[in-house]
Amino acid sequence: MSGPLVVLVGPMGVGKSTVGQQLADRLGVAYRDTDDDIVAGQGRAIADIFVEEGEPAFRAVEKAAVLRALAEHDGVLALGGGSILDEETRGLLAGQRVVYLSMDVEEAVKRTGLNAARPLLAVNPRKQWRELMEARRHLYEGVATVVVPTDGRTPEEVTQAALDALELTASTGGQLPDPRPEDVMASQVTRIRVGGSAGSESYEVLVGRQLLGELAGLIGDRAKRVAVIHPEALADTGEALRADLAEQGFEAVAIQVPNAEEAKTAEVAAYCWKALGQSGFTRTDVVVGVGGGSTTDLAGFVAGTWLRGVRWIAIPTTVLAMVDAAVGGKTGINTAEGKNLVGAFHPPAGVLCDLAALDSLPVNDYVSGLAEVIKAGFIADPVILDLIEADPEAARTPAGPHTAELIERSIRVKADVVSSDLRESGLREILNYGHTLAHAIEKNERYKWRHGAAVSVGLHFAAELGRLAGRLDDATADRHRTVLESVGLPLHYRYDQWPRLLENMKVDKKSRGDLLRFIVLDGLAKPTVLEGPDPAVLLAAYGEVAE
Repeated sequence: MSGPLVVLVGPMGVGKSTVGQQLADRLGVAYRDTDDDIVAGQGRAIADIFVEEGEPAFRAVEKAAVLRALAEHDGVLALGGGSILDEETRGLLAGQRVVYLSMDVEEAVKRTGLNAARPLLAVNPRKQWRELMEARRHLYEGVATVVVPTDGRTPEEVTQAALDALELTASTGGQLPDPRPEDVMASQVTRIRVGGSAGSESYEVLVGRQLLGELAGLIGDRAKRVAVIHPEALADTGEALRADLAEQGFEAVAIQVPNAEEAKTAEVAAYCWKALGQSGFTRTDVVVGVGGGSTTDLAGFVAGTWLRGVRWIAIPTTVLAMVDAAVGGKTGINTAEGKNLVGAFHPPAGVLCDLAALDSLPVNDYVSGLAEVIKAGFIADPVILDLIEADPEAARTPAGPHTAELIERSIRVKADVVSSDLRESGLREILNYGHTLAHAIEKNERYKWRHGAAVSVGLHFAAELGRLAGRLDDATADRHRTVLESVGLPLHYRYDQWPRLLENMKVDKKSRGDLLRFIVLDGLAKPTVLEGPDPAVLLAAYGEVAE
């Protein structure tokens, strides 16, 4: 028989890569994956092809890759989940040893989580799964020599079941290989503990992929109702989560709010309170906030003020929300007088940072979030700066090699600080490095600037202020500019706006009476407070930033 020794087919997340490699090792042959071929040939991720060119264009690329691999490869070959949609491909599989790896709905949700519609995000995993299987199951079964269920089985058990079903003999003395590093990484979930001091309950921030299976456990058994607060831009995601929770037995409602900072108003909060009241929300029910930092700020505030506080869970979908807004329990809304002036300290019951959400984030939004990551590097963890400086271009994309580490390190910085200072009475102020000017810029721009862009300018200003105040060495001050600029963040703001910015800063939360307070550095990772700086020094520092 010409062609591959074994061909694996099945939906995304079923484990074709892991089982395929183990089958190849057991049989003493080479392993090949057509998805890997596509990525290597195109020089970009499959998700990028979908987004940039659409599914029909991707299917054409996929078909060419499959036909080439079927003709060239004689070992174990894994095909992409949708490759069997092509009639010519199905014809070429006739006569081949084809293993269909199957799994049921519940197992699919556990494995694929928020990324269930790879490479698209915003769908109901269970509904998506059923629709996919209704369209594809008969195609998988039609090309299969054998069907091997994967539910409740380890990759080793699935590998052995495939060998037994195909009546193939593993190579003499063959041992089951250790999982490949990339397969281990794909399933890793990092758990970061926050709180547990000063009378506050601790909670976990989970970072990884395929995290949706954790949501019901965080909601708990006591809750009857769940409200999913989401921005207009994530309408499909919000409805999908609502429907998914409804299928699990909760009385779930989706509450759509405006995008970005427009959500953080008293009027929008009141709209959410009304929805909770009409839904009969009690103290044992749960709010879920899914979206960027503005949405999680609002959702936490709504939860903290409804019935004097109900439990809430954050599902941040941006870098900014993951590393900053969703961690620490600071919730709030804006007023005409300033940002976050009305709020409450109300920690979540848990935070799910599913990195799959970043795959479809626009590059400007992704880069904006890096300002908070870089801030964490300067105030506490210089390794963050080293990782970015090693490859700034890679740091600008979620496909970069250090994405998970950068986000985890940033979260740990904030978690360590807020665990020691829940209510911003002391140490927690260091998290506002660069934010005094940043908030003034945001207010001046009527919140049309991205938060990360304003923070970047604020960090540049704070570095210059520290230098001119005699606190910060030149090398570390200069490093602010080079690191921020290397990833494409802005460094400057309009010179003629200084009087207005100064007025805005006087109502900053860190101010005490009329005394301006700034976080500056005494050196790398040595933040401190600078109170009442000379107005001439402030103006000189802004002169270095202004254009």
